[in-house]
Parts: sequence; C-alpha cells; structure tokens
Amino acid sequence: MNQFTIAVVGCGRIANLAHFPAFEKMGNVRVKYACDLIPEKAQLVKDKYPFVEQVITDYHIALADPEVTAVYVLTPNYGHYSVSMDALRAGKHVFCEKPITVNYKLSAEMAEEAKKRNLLLNIGVVNRYNRSVELIKQYIAEGKLGNVYHVYCSFRSFRSIPGLGGPFTDKSQAGGGVLIDWGIHFLDLILFALGSPALESVTCDTYSEMAKDMKTYHYHGMWAENTKNVETGVNDVEDFVTGYIRTSGASISFNGAWAQNVEKDEMFVDFLGDKAGIRLDYGGQFHFTNGDTLATEDTEHEMPNPTVAEDTAFLEATLTGEENRIYVGNILESAKLLDALYRSADLHRELRGEEI
Repeated sequence: MNQFTIAVVGCGRIANLAHFPAFEKMGNVRVKYACDLIPEKAQLVKDKYPFVEQVITDYHIALADPEVTAVYVLTPNYGHYSVSMDALRAGKHVFCEKPITVNYKLSAEMAEEAKKRNLLLNIGVVNRYNRSVELIKQYIAEGKLGNVYHVYCSFRSFRSIPGLGGPFTDKSQAGGGVLIDWGIHFLDLILFALGSPALESVTCDTYSEMAKDMKTYHYHGMWAENTKNVETGVNDVEDFVTGYIRTSGASISFNGAWAQNVEKDEMFVDFLGDKAGIRLDYGGQFHFTNGDTLATEDTEHEMPNPTVAEDTAFLEATLTGEENRIYVGNILESAKLLDALYRSADLHRELRGEEI
C-alpha cells in the first residue's frame, strides 16, 4: 500500500466530519502538519488521530517541507484561492474543498496554475463518488431512462442558515449563500450524471428574506453555530434561490433554501426520461420508475464512503498524474454555471450563449 505524507490547512467542520475520518479508514495517510489559524482546532485533531504529527498556524511551514507531497485546503471559501495558489507554487499537489473559490475568474486562474506546473488540483465535489450518482450516470448512458429531457432538484431546509453573521453569510468571504454552499453539490452531480452537456442559457433569482434582522431571527437548527455573529456580523448572501438552465441535453430547474417558512426539508433530484424516471434522495438511495410497467424499484445497493473514495482517488492520482473525475478541469463548467446564475440574478435577466 502506498503511503502519503500530506498537510491539512483548515481543521474545521469539513475536516472533522469528512476528511480526517476518511484518512483514518484509509490507513495510509500521514498528516505531518495540521494547520489552523486557531491552534486549538488543530490540536483537537492531533489529540484524536495518531497519524497527525504537528500543529502549526502558518501553512508556509508545511509548504517548505519537501516530505509533504500534497496539501488539503479545507478553509472557508475565501481562503481557497490564496492557500491553493501558494501550495501549487511550492510544487505541491492540491485537494481543495468545494467551491473551487469565490468566483469563476479566480477558479480559472487556479486551474491554469495547476496546469502550468503540471500538478494536480482536485476539487471536493464528493457526490461524483457517491454510488447512487455513479449508477444514475450509468443508467442514463445505457438508455434505461430513454431521452432525459428534464432534471429538477430541491435543496430546501427549514430555518437553518449556517453561522449567521459569520463567514458563511459574508459574501466577501463565502462568495454567496445557499447556491454556492449547497447548490454546487446538486448542480455538479446533475452535470456529471448527464455527461457534461454544454450550457446554453441560464436564468436565476436570489432572495435574502429570512434574517434581515439577525438579532431577531428564529431558527430551527444552525450548523456552524460556533461561527455566528449576529451582533456585529454581516448577512449579505441569499438564503433562497430559484433558477432554470437550458443545456445541449436536458433542461434543469431548481429551488434551494437554507431557510424557509415551510417545516419540511426537501433534498432530492428528479431525472425525467421518456422511458423511465429516477428520484435520488440526496446522499442516499434512488427510486427507479419504469414508464411501461408503472412499477417503482427502490434501490438497496451498497453505499461506500464517498469521501474515502475521493481522497483515495486524489492521492493515488498524485502518483500517476491521472486527471480523474474531480480534477479541476472537469469541475470548471460547474463553477462557470454558478457564476452565470449569480450574474443572471444581479442583472434580473436570462443569460445566453457567450454571456455565460
């Protein structure tokens, strides 16, 4: 088994919930440096995982270490560009969590830097390694759904704006709200399953209605609550988004809400074909309905840990140079789509063709 020596920059939520547990399962990852501006966060992972060796607050220490071959960038969105670019310039392969960064222009610059230096830059769009998504992509390619003419997705939750007033709701740090936070996962898996059709037109509307007064906002749940700052913080991102996308293949429509006054979470994707249809329960199994028999089959396939799969694929690719399914060049179209949707919302009109 190949052994990998890496550094992790950012020891917050996604590091603790996804990547460090994945490294533990993989058993061949040596985290020489756990870096966070808040050293206590890095110390917590060091205390928990024996494969974590050193705690630092300056990631440049890790970049200067020739033993470190790859860097995981798990910071808030605004840090993705600077840390990733520094790591690439230091000759390190980079795994950067989604979104690539806060806008398409900077994302394209990151991709170009990786290409210029012949290094890997992979992006954490983990659903590309979700077994249900892989099977749906296979079903579509095999023609089991016939002509897939439309896809609808919903990523809506009841009163759950994350870290209100903190980095999640500050556009200068996050780049946007529910669309860039949740929407990227849904829209990217759709483009992946459909075989990356060309974008033809987009239209989008965004709303920030639920926490106009942060101090009086009532919430049902709030992840990243330890980052909230309702006294002096900023909330200038959308909590609701709706849009419509035309591609060279299927059309796509969506509604997304961090917070809504409907006491129901609705997280699913519907693939509509003329022979059959699929509803994907986000993060879980899917339901296949045959248009001839009108029977619905509820799948019960195994669901391997997708983070383990994406981390394994990235680290193995650092040895082979393979540009796999989460290589930045394969994710740029999703970043381009997000950028176009936000511009459409700002301009209050549809964007077509070269405007995208």
